[in-house]
Amino acid sequence: MTDVMDASRTVPVIVDFWATWCGPCKQLGPTLEKLVLAAKGALKLVKIDIDRNPAIAGQLRVQSIPAVYAFFQGRPVDFFVGALPDSQIKAFVDRLLKASGAAGGAPGDGIEEALEEARHLLEAGDAATASEIYGEILAHEPGHGGAYAGLARSLIGVGDLEHARQMLDHPPEDLAKDKAVLAVRAALEVAEQTLSVGPVADLRAKVAANPADHQVRLDLALALFADNQREAAVDELLESIRRDREWNEQAARKQLVKFFEVFGPTDPLTISSRRRLSSILFA
Repeated sequence: MTDVMDASRTVPVIVDFWATWCGPCKQLGPTLEKLVLAAKGALKLVKIDIDRNPAIAGQLRVQSIPAVYAFFQGRPVDFFVGALPDSQIKAFVDRLLKASGAAGGAPGDGIEEALEEARHLLEAGDAATASEIYGEILAHEPGHGGAYAGLARSLIGVGDLEHARQMLDHPPEDLAKDKAVLAVRAALEVAEQTLSVGPVADLRAKVAANPADHQVRLDLALALFADNQREAAVDELLESIRRDREWNEQAARKQLVKFFEVFGPTDPLTISSRRRLSSILFA
């Protein structure tokens, strides 16, 4: 805790898991040491012999060595396994320096790195960790629209729709019309819709039994969306539109447009689905 977690509050800490019998570890170690020394205090290196410290290695689920983890601000931010080429190790170190603002980057570089990391975590399904990162960004820059939207999206990801609704109903005045915040509002509306639909398997069975039941097909699309099966959700709505575009005052088309708002205009699925929608409407 002292050498890694606490120390990482000040500078990034690189943790090198190794063993005396590991040949690649002996090749990697000197390279890491050289790069850390060259950083002149902007980084710290901690070496852990897995044979002497199996519990620590187990905590991070280290299964093969060399394994190198980087910690900053009390959390893991990057890692690699195996003896990489020197150029890739240097790139790993440079990312840490940039994230900590120690590489002479422009103001805000660290925030952009943190935003990218949080986005990847959110896409990977780790909304809880993503929310922590977005919260840290907002602590440094309270008016950051991307971080505010990201935190709301993370709350949706962990199922805390109530707090996400509070955030989006009462955003800072200068963020009320922020495009990222508006997109998350659409995501929240869809998430709230999904609360009333049944399991995907049950809805699939009902659609198979009665393909003309547009309400069940719409519910299936929402259930698929909630299950992160985005393309399948779009397919169901397009099929409903193909069968009867005017059903329930074009409810399927309106739901599809809501999906597009959530995905964003540049998402490949939005672009391809708009093309498919046009081909149905103008056939």
